[in-house]
Amino acid sequence: MEHMPSFNRALVEKYDRPGPRYTSYPTAPQFHTAFAADHYKQAAECSNQQVDAKPLSIYIHIPFCQSLCYYCACNKIITQKTSRAVEYLEYLKQEIHLQASLFDKKRRVTQLHLGGGTPTYLTQEQLSDLMDTLHSAFNLDDTEQRQFSLEIDPRTITPEQLQLLHDLGFNRVSFGVQDFDPKVQAAVNRIQSDEQVEVLMTAARKADYRSISVDLIYGLPLQTVESFNTTLDKIIALRPDRIAAYSYAHLPKLVRAQRLIRPEDMPPPERKLELLELTIRRLCSAGYVYIGMDHFALPEDELAQARINDTLQRNFQGYSTHADCDLIGLGVSSIGKVGDTYSQNVKELSQYYAYLNKDELPLHRGYQLNADDRLRRDVISTLMCHNRIDIATIEQQHGIVFNQYFADALTALQEHVEDGLVTISDQTIVLLDKGNLMMRSVAMAFDAYLGVKQRGEFSRTV
Repeated sequence: MEHMPSFNRALVEKYDRPGPRYTSYPTAPQFHTAFAADHYKQAAECSNQQVDAKPLSIYIHIPFCQSLCYYCACNKIITQKTSRAVEYLEYLKQEIHLQASLFDKKRRVTQLHLGGGTPTYLTQEQLSDLMDTLHSAFNLDDTEQRQFSLEIDPRTITPEQLQLLHDLGFNRVSFGVQDFDPKVQAAVNRIQSDEQVEVLMTAARKADYRSISVDLIYGLPLQTVESFNTTLDKIIALRPDRIAAYSYAHLPKLVRAQRLIRPEDMPPPERKLELLELTIRRLCSAGYVYIGMDHFALPEDELAQARINDTLQRNFQGYSTHADCDLIGLGVSSIGKVGDTYSQNVKELSQYYAYLNKDELPLHRGYQLNADDRLRRDVISTLMCHNRIDIATIEQQHGIVFNQYFADALTALQEHVEDGLVTISDQTIVLLDKGNLMMRSVAMAFDAYLGVKQRGEFSRTV
């Protein structure tokens, strides 16, 4: 219970405003199409030239799903035509070789993540083929320290296939559960049994996966405190290493699939806060450590250990222990980070194929960080990973006088200080226990791009 963040409903309601999740800074709305393939290639070359070149991380986006989950805002293609995956895989392999040619073969890939969509939409043979291609193109880490993970829809895989995925090199798995209640599942068109998840988690442990994660969503249609408490009972009994409990952002004007959810089924705002409070209390009482934002981990998990040891980091997948990599994004809509640049592939499949037919990287937009961006990125990342900012360290690293440079931010944070969320001294800015859930709101004070207009592009912060 010592790791449970304070929950003050009045303050949570006050600071529950739209804002970024800061998996990057600057955030994606700042990416622009003037950033082109030449800029990316230059960044890769500069990265290779570093005396102590960073290891590599690879993210691969598999966009296909067999059925539509009404809540989902991911870039996805709903299709039963498995031949589309055959075509996609051929283009993906072409992009792998294009990207691999830009990076020194000595640089080891220590992280690999398959997301979607549904990565297990691909057959076992296709996934094996994909891993063979990656092995031939890149220097994949084969030690126990590697972090090779994929997202699993429990409806799409058998225990035997989980073992085969482990044999291919995957040692981490994340199961999309969302909610166990049958009424909630029907309301979002994602019906799966408790038994399916339990059998797969047992199989994952038997296969010796190093980390098993579960995703939950609170704020879904027809959810009640009682029903979600039952879901939490079942999750706690299964004892995954990590749990991500995401707040559902209902944006039917922006996400077409969400229009299929009946408005009268949506829980009122006050219930969402009740669900959040319940989730924090139940998971922390069960021995999970609150990492930050939506994430919880068992005390022995390396994410929890990194939280204690001040080695926690952040990347596009959220909290990490290995974020100091150059990230290569592969597949439609994927995002990468190389050196001081961000880049994103085109979002449409037809455009993705068109670029690769011309033997060109399918880049759509990106961003080159300047000195101010790097400074603010360090400040925001430090706050979100360690709950504090060491002012002298930032001044030394970036050659600034903190109180002068961030005078506007410090003024903006006075309200947070008065509400007991943070303390500010000449040496540090410390996020207090009461402010833990308002972390994003505190970070927003240091964001140079966050105008009133842009805030509408983000989900609410709590």
